[in-house]
Amino acid sequence: MTELESVALILFVKDPVPGQVKTRLAKAIGDQKASEVYRILLKNTLDISLPLACPKFVYYAEAVNEDDQWNVPGYIKKLQEGEDLGERMYNAFKDLFYLGFEKVLIIGSDCYDLKTEIIQEGFRQLNTKKVVIGPALDGGYYLLGMNALIPELFFDKAWSTDQLKDQTVNELRRMDISYSLLPELRDIDDLDDFLASGIVISET
Repeated sequence: MTELESVALILFVKDPVPGQVKTRLAKAIGDQKASEVYRILLKNTLDISLPLACPKFVYYAEAVNEDDQWNVPGYIKKLQEGEDLGERMYNAFKDLFYLGFEKVLIIGSDCYDLKTEIIQEGFRQLNTKKVVIGPALDGGYYLLGMNALIPELFFDKAWSTDQLKDQTVNELRRMDISYSLLPELRDIDDLDDFLASGIVISET
């Protein structure tokens, strides 16, 4: 593989079905508007990942949608497999390392502040570090990358809590594995996040 062919990006997404996405935000603004916010987040995720020349693997939470915005050259559709988020992420990373990729990053579709340049920097960090983390303001992370599969990062973690990033960093320190941190950004999960994001939705 060339250097470009040896890297890959994983995107974890859901279909923007009202009542099934952004449920914490929906408690404040309703299912329909929360779904609209998620559609905007999906569009943003497509926009920032399009300029990346590497293969991009879109992993759906429930079922692969054959007719959506991800029908773009360079995007490969797959289904998440596993009982919880950690196991699903682990299986996705394992898939791509098995295919021969040497640097793999994963992002979700919740970070409106994420930029193409930050993802590119994540790949660059893996030239000198084993792991790269994009910490989120809520204590989780919006990006995780590695140049070899590290199963310990995916199991026995407090997923979707403010402890996740610290638990991950502590695990890396315990194992004496090198890592770097990207800029801290905000995920859009609740009303405060939405209001701070600058996202504009229709009033209807």
